Amino acid sequence: MWACIRFSHWPLQALGAADEIQPCAVVEGQSPRRRIAFANAAAQATGVRAGHTLAAAQALCPRLKLRLRDEAAERHRLETLAAWAYRFSADVSLAPPDALLLEVGRSLSLFGGWPALERRLRSELGELGCAHRMAAAPNATAAHVLASRHDGLAIAAAAPLLHALGALPLAAGGLDEAVVAALCGMGFRTLRELFRLPRAELARRVGPTALDHLDRLRGQAAERLPRYRPPDRYERRLELNHGVESSTALLFPLRRLLAEFALFLAARDGGVQRFAVVLGHERAATTRIEIGLLTPARDAASLFDLARARLERIELPAAVHAMTLRADELPPLCPLHRDLFDRTRAEALDWPALVERLRARLGEDSVHGLACVAEHRPERAWRFVAADAGEATSRLAPKQEQRAASAAVAPRPLWLLPRPVPLRPAPAAILAGPERIESGWWDGGDRRRDYYLVRTRAGQRAWAFVDVAASEGWMLHGWFA
Repeated sequence: MWACIRFSHWPLQALGAADEIQPCAVVEGQSPRRRIAFANAAAQATGVRAGHTLAAAQALCPRLKLRLRDEAAERHRLETLAAWAYRFSADVSLAPPDALLLEVGRSLSLFGGWPALERRLRSELGELGCAHRMAAAPNATAAHVLASRHDGLAIAAAAPLLHALGALPLAAGGLDEAVVAALCGMGFRTLRELFRLPRAELARRVGPTALDHLDRLRGQAAERLPRYRPPDRYERRLELNHGVESSTALLFPLRRLLAEFALFLAARDGGVQRFAVVLGHERAATTRIEIGLLTPARDAASLFDLARARLERIELPAAVHAMTLRADELPPLCPLHRDLFDRTRAEALDWPALVERLRARLGEDSVHGLACVAEHRPERAWRFVAADAGEATSRLAPKQEQRAASAAVAPRPLWLLPRPVPLRPAPAAILAGPERIESGWWDGGDRRRDYYLVRTRAGQRAWAFVDVAASEGWMLHGWFA
């Protein structure tokens, strides 16, 4: 069983102007021979129709807003929606310029039957802002033809399919205009009249190409459809209607780009760990914004929050006329498995998500992680590393892990002071120790100290030492929680 989704007002949808309230039309062709390719409802109410010359359309509607047709944008938008449809079927085919074909027979049991699947498809298309018509039939060609005339029609058997197809006028049968004109000249009006002809007579009247189409329409010939496969990289360019000089005004097109990107990632069942937003200015100048994540993700809201934080931190050098989203590496996505009885607050952020937001807000160089170093001297036993949740353990060699494990036996303070300071007055009690730390003779930083866990006269737990070479004098080096 095949489903066909045909998108209404497609030239305007691809340009992001489907919701235009004012009279608007898409023009195609080279000047001065440009003609109207599509007009919205407001423009049609003034008499503007597809095929009108530009001068005639402007004479009928002086306030008509014109948009130049962008077939590349239409193709890309159709591929983006194919990525969305790939979530519902492994067999998705593009039917340019304005339709998608999905083999849904093997998906019906998963989604609870065709009515439930149809409701879900329409609901998500509504959220995407895509006006559409939909029909289902035993073959793709019939579904494509029926979707243009009978929105919501679903036929599963051959006999009802032939009856529904037979009632269609010739112009709705998917035949070439020249063939339709010739058949109308012979007196034919509906497809049923063609189906009644003997095959040899029908072939003589319509030719082999149209005959093959009619055979596929009735399910009497095999269909060869190119299958859609999501590519291994992503790039989407969005042209803006006018120059934008405020980063706040760029958030709406950015959200749209990332929503499409999230659909693409969901279709590939993957994520993204690094992508770039390229802002285009006049004279081919660009501003590139790199966004990196600690772990692969594909949630549109999370990606938008990170990109918005980066965008708000930059100063635009000039007005922006285009925005491009690029991702060259699309790694697999491993979802985070949570405990069934997770008691953490629902609004709490995961550690990687928190780090990513901090980096986006404060900058790459403002957020760091800590890692152990194979060094006994406390002030040299750590270092800054990239802000990765697993960095502190992943960068330790096996010998370093053993040393860190052995050092963990002795108490270590939560707060290590930048440099030791005298501890006055002397501690009230010694709770643990001494622990001799003697190291650094080879680099000029020789340290020979006896460390103790002590309790001060104020009741605080501290980490203090006495220098082996000194006869007296406590030095404070850290505090315990």
